[in-house]
Amino acid sequence: MMIMNGRRAIDLSSKTRSVRIEDIGAQLEVRRHPGARRLTLRVSRTRRAVIVTLPVQCDLDEAGSFLNRHMDWVRARLDSLPNHIPFEDSASMPLRGVPHTISFTGSTRSRLISIDKRPQRTAIIVPGDKDLAAKRLTRWLLEEAKRDLTVSVEKFARPLSLQAKRIAVRDQTSRWGSCSTTGGLSFSWRLILAPSFVLDYVAAHEVAHLVEMNHGPRFWALVKKICPEFESAKEWLQVLGPDLHRYGPARGN
Repeated sequence: MMIMNGRRAIDLSSKTRSVRIEDIGAQLEVRRHPGARRLTLRVSRTRRAVIVTLPVQCDLDEAGSFLNRHMDWVRARLDSLPNHIPFEDSASMPLRGVPHTISFTGSTRSRLISIDKRPQRTAIIVPGDKDLAAKRLTRWLLEEAKRDLTVSVEKFARPLSLQAKRIAVRDQTSRWGSCSTTGGLSFSWRLILAPSFVLDYVAAHEVAHLVEMNHGPRFWALVKKICPEFESAKEWLQVLGPDLHRYGPARGN
């Protein structure tokens, strides 16, 4: 399978499933699916990846030709995506729905990340080695998300006499939250970037799945019972949620 990468052709063999195309600044993923009846192409907004899905019997050369024919469409879709905003000094990012400025101080006096709420300045202060600051900020955000989500899950589970077996926070891109059949709940750490009522809705949504492992009428009735204003949060996620994936460590870190 030959893909044009600038002036260079890339041979994507059957053993290779992912390659970065520098010409368009995106990762290419090739997936075979037994249920696929034809070649399909999409661009992931959350991961900025180009995904080609092909039937099991499809020849890789045919998939390469298919992608090359639609490269202008791919470029247009990628160009329409919001720019990535890396965690770096002076960058802006939301925290619990409030805009903050990131400040990598380089100070060694304290290793604790803090929030500066002085007038005209709301900043996340990240001390320590500046080369490691982005990773430290990412870990801190995961911890903050875990803390807020644990409180929120307990708040919604208590009236139902329920308890999650475990709560995990990850950098998942396909779902904001999920519930396993064993009672474990998993969430995206990026919910800490959204307003608190949005994080609460996702927590309530997954708590409801502890009772109803579906999205039927009884499930939504339960969500409304424990989180009456859920519809506004659901709409917020549908419209603005994908933009939360703009923020994070620099690509490749």
